[in-house]
Amino acid sequence: MPERPIDVLNQAKGKRVLVKLKNGTEISGVLQAMDLHLNMWLDDAEQITRDNNKIKLGTVLVRGDNVLLVSPAE
Repeated sequence: MPERPIDVLNQAKGKRVLVKLKNGTEISGVLQAMDLHLNMWLDDAEQITRDNNKIKLGTVLVRGDNVLLVSPAE
């Protein structure tokens, strides 16, 4: 049986992911927890700017309705 996307994200817990938001913002962080609405708790988060600079954010909660995509960062 093929895995559902939510199952793949569950396997990514504890690993670094890249989250792209609908407004174009990119955030990289270690996925600690998430729910079915794609609300995500990220530790050691950094915002990646358009000129590839990184702004340290620390621990963040990303609201799921703002998420465009989630991908492994490595």
